[in-house]
Amino acid sequence: MGSTLLPDYAGGGLVNLMQSIATACGSSERRYPPLAAFGAGALAGARNILLLLVDGLGLRMLSRHPGSPQLQRHLVGSMTSVFPSTTASAITTVMSGLAPAQHGLSGWHMYLDEIDQTLAILPLTPRQEAPRLLPEQLPARLFSHASLFEALRRECWVVAPRSIAGSPFNAWHSRGARVAAYATLPEMYSCLAQLLLESVSPRYVYAYYPELDSLSHHYGSDSRQAQRALADLDAGFGGLLRVLRGSNSWLLVTADHGFIDSPARRVISLDDHPGLAALLQRPLCGERRVAYCYVAESDRPAFEAYVRRHLSRAVHLYASEHLVAAGWFGPPPWHPRLLSRIGDYTLLMKDNWTIKDWLPGERHFSMLGVHGGISASEMRIPLIAAHA
Repeated sequence: MGSTLLPDYAGGGLVNLMQSIATACGSSERRYPPLAAFGAGALAGARNILLLLVDGLGLRMLSRHPGSPQLQRHLVGSMTSVFPSTTASAITTVMSGLAPAQHGLSGWHMYLDEIDQTLAILPLTPRQEAPRLLPEQLPARLFSHASLFEALRRECWVVAPRSIAGSPFNAWHSRGARVAAYATLPEMYSCLAQLLLESVSPRYVYAYYPELDSLSHHYGSDSRQAQRALADLDAGFGGLLRVLRGSNSWLLVTADHGFIDSPARRVISLDDHPGLAALLQRPLCGERRVAYCYVAESDRPAFEAYVRRHLSRAVHLYASEHLVAAGWFGPPPWHPRLLSRIGDYTLLMKDNWTIKDWLPGERHFSMLGVHGGISASEMRIPLIAAHA
């Protein structure tokens, strides 16, 4: 299923773009090298900087579909996402400026030993158990990192869909910024134009657009629905460039991850592997492409043997601590709870395989488009830059 690609934290990844932006916006913190292909010096002279993050817009998707001429015209290069290549980890990098090794968010489902629950980390809701704390009570308990906006020396805005703009996760990570909510794509572009044209002082604006990701999950990353959404996004970007001409604004567009498609025949269900499920101390965490497994020490030889005997065609098996030591989540220092959040083993899916478990009462649903792994299609994201 094509080549694999590990995250680059040394000058060619998403975290490095965020370092470039932070430095250009006056932050004195230098945690990572700037993006080698687009440093802070290229941005610092602009009155306004916009970062539009299009959820799921991998370089492969952008390059394959002709319906995005404006975005392709301003494509200046590419970067790697973080590991895992998923929204929970990458969006937190964008809003904190930190690699997953530091912010400690390791995927959609996370076991959090400080509250002894498994949560879907973005909505902050338990996977199965009754909530022990309200979502608005959780950020202060679970997140020790600061918002990037608090470190910047210019006026900051976050532009987000109305459905999530005021969520506890978003509110925590937007500290130091003002928040504007939108309902439709034209409304988002209108809001961005207003913020960048009417600024009294220099601004940094971060905008998030999720629709391409949602459509790719449901219909597939090459579907006509995803292509139509990309074409609409492209047309709006071209219109925004025209409106902002002469405003001395940098418009940057990138993504949190790319996509591959995984048909039903490539899905491993734990319902078909009760012997494996019986060795797990808790349900799978992480992602369908990168699953974290919690296994009692006495059961680890049996667990390893089962995976190698029955799943080797589809799974690379790693001790999770080895991925940390190898730098997949980012360089040290590491979040003090990182190891507890990635289990004892990581199942890294090969090719276009995925793995899923279903708990009693959970609604079963298919997911054609997936991400989280280290295929180049999932890891490689575009860097689009236009000066208006």
